[in-house]
Amino acid sequence: MKCDLAHERIVTAAYGELPDDELHELERHITGCSECQQEQEQVQALKVLASALPVAEPDANLIARARLRLDEALESIPPRRWYERLSQRMRNGFASLQAAPVAALLLLTVGVAAGGVGGAKWAQRHTDTQTVAFVPTPNPGSNNHDSISIPSMDTVSGISAITRHPGSEIVDVAYNQIVPRQIQGSLDDPQIRQLLMLAANKTSTTEVRDDSVGLLAAECKIGHSCQPAGIRDALMTALLHDKNAGVREKALQGLEPYVADDVNVRNALLQALLTDNDPKVRTESINLLEPVEADTSVRQVLYSVSNTDDSPQIRNVSRQILSQVPEIQ
Repeated sequence: MKCDLAHERIVTAAYGELPDDELHELERHITGCSECQQEQEQVQALKVLASALPVAEPDANLIARARLRLDEALESIPPRRWYERLSQRMRNGFASLQAAPVAALLLLTVGVAAGGVGGAKWAQRHTDTQTVAFVPTPNPGSNNHDSISIPSMDTVSGISAITRHPGSEIVDVAYNQIVPRQIQGSLDDPQIRQLLMLAANKTSTTEVRDDSVGLLAAECKIGHSCQPAGIRDALMTALLHDKNAGVREKALQGLEPYVADDVNVRNALLQALLTDNDPKVRTESINLLEPVEADTSVRQVLYSVSNTDDSPQIRNVSRQILSQVPEIQ
């Protein structure tokens, strides 16, 4: 046995994963090799030091996300052809062919050739797919003639950055697919809006969510198109589900113009009043509901909150609103 192979087996043996026959062969080699004896002692010492350190348990959410990404990655791997599987078997069995160098060399050569052919074909297919997905095309709604046409929203994995040009309606949105891409366009550009809505609800970075919700809210407040099945839905989702209170506050600001006319917006504000854990968000929800305090649902919730809520501030604000409405049951 050569020392290089012995060093690999020493690590495996240290963790009890070496088969018995290979373990006996390793022990015989170590008996007559001082270099490998020293290597074994170092590995054992490293194992003892590592075992003395506390082992941090991974977060459950991290494990769940990792499993989802692993499943997605496995599904994206193209089926392996027969010569690719043959090449893998040859590589796996190469260590066992140490006693037959000529045969090992021959099989290795065939395996490398087959693997190279298979890898080249897979790379060609993979490159073609991405080329189709990222063909640059002019964007009529953009002031930047070098911008690209984004693919389907289902293929966008996330938004990495949002930057508004000072004093203009132009926004740069950097979105992630296989590789990061960037598109530039006006805030009223449908593609820009789609990316902003995606960033508002499906981005893990708080800063990006805050930027996107802030821009969407500003568009709604100045009277730009905020249809219910679009920006308004994205803002309500951010209000009810975003973990950052600042993002939820910005969502409230964007929903303010629609409290009187959209019952879904009112219901979202009532739910935020009842369930949100941030006093500022709850207080702002009450203030925005003031113009429609005569609505039956709004009165019932305010009446319940004014009598049973744990927060004195919330109870007082609710009572002030109710005092302006006659004949509260």
